[in-house]
Amino acid sequence: MKSLFRDLSFSAISAGFIAVLVGFASAVAIVFQAAQAAGATHDMIVSWVWALGVGMGVGCLGLSWYYRRPIIIVWSTPGAALLATSLAGVSIEDAIGIFLFVALLTLITGISGWFDNLTKRIPMPLANAMLAGILLQFGLSIFSSFTLEPMLVGLMLLSYFIAKRVAPRFSILLVLVTGVLYALYTGMFDVSAIDVSAARPAWVSPTFDVSLLIGVGLPLFIVTMTSQNLPGMAVLKASGYTEQPISPIITTSGALNLVLAPFGGFSFNLAAITAAICTSEEAHIDPAKRYIAGISAGVFNIVAGLGATVVVSLFAAFPGALISTLAGLALLGTIGASIVSSVYDPKYRDAAVLTFLVTASGVAFFDISSAFWGLVMGMLTLLFSVKAKSDTQAKQQK
Repeated sequence: MKSLFRDLSFSAISAGFIAVLVGFASAVAIVFQAAQAAGATHDMIVSWVWALGVGMGVGCLGLSWYYRRPIIIVWSTPGAALLATSLAGVSIEDAIGIFLFVALLTLITGISGWFDNLTKRIPMPLANAMLAGILLQFGLSIFSSFTLEPMLVGLMLLSYFIAKRVAPRFSILLVLVTGVLYALYTGMFDVSAIDVSAARPAWVSPTFDVSLLIGVGLPLFIVTMTSQNLPGMAVLKASGYTEQPISPIITTSGALNLVLAPFGGFSFNLAAITAAICTSEEAHIDPAKRYIAGISAGVFNIVAGLGATVVVSLFAAFPGALISTLAGLALLGTIGASIVSSVYDPKYRDAAVLTFLVTASGVAFFDISSAFWGLVMGMLTLLFSVKAKSDTQAKQQK
């Protein structure tokens, strides 16, 4: 406990807060759509947010504290998008049955350890290239937001440049304060719309439909593993946490999913985008002290879950340009470092560039995100380039 207080830093705490802010504000609307597709009432939607917030919080806090690394657990945003399009006409009871099925699959995956063995075989340049491709759109969103709200984004950019020179460790927090103050001053942020009623979890007893378990449950599991846990592990590796075992994280995610599924906790997994905020130098210059950002994210997630009704209305009130600019600026350092690391070694350069391009393209086949296909393209390119090189060497020897 003494070392925890000794390692506390304002920059790490603010990084955890920003990660939660960006995570909720950028994707909570998709969770609403998924819940509404299954016919959830308002109270059930609040319960879903409660379950997700508490589950993410316990996961972040417990794993970051235990491993002393910034391990960020989130809901599956691609999974939520999949549910939003797949749950139409499905009863809420069948939906909960799907969540429990996915939780069981996740738990078995974590205990078996096969996913850990897979991630150890991914070369670091390809992991970095995949991460850069995932994050690219967030960097570009700064300037697409500038065309919509030039004054807001311009002031946030100006504050970022000044803060990076004067107080670099607090730059993202100062950007957030600048954006919120301007939004309040101009009336873009309506405080009166915030609902402060108490959040209550709502239990729903599951029912199980085999066709739905196969048709929706299996795709949800695959999307979560390939689109979230795989790039999430890449973020940890790219940030220098190469020895972190993935299986205990998957097991913990599955256990949380199993407990909270009846309340609407549809899926828990490693974060990629918001994790990059907590693993960057902006969180702390010393990688050994960045775990505080993970603990901070855990605390703020629990607070967000317990205040689910407030959160639902609060994040709906934030201007979209503020959130996208904040996320983009928070990830600038990680984007740059990932690009440089991915192409540094000439042996991996072609494979890394293709991984980056496919991932950044956003192509999705069979409801599996571009991050997975980017990695597949990179690995195939690497495989064929190695084979071609060995064939050339064999001919030369003859």
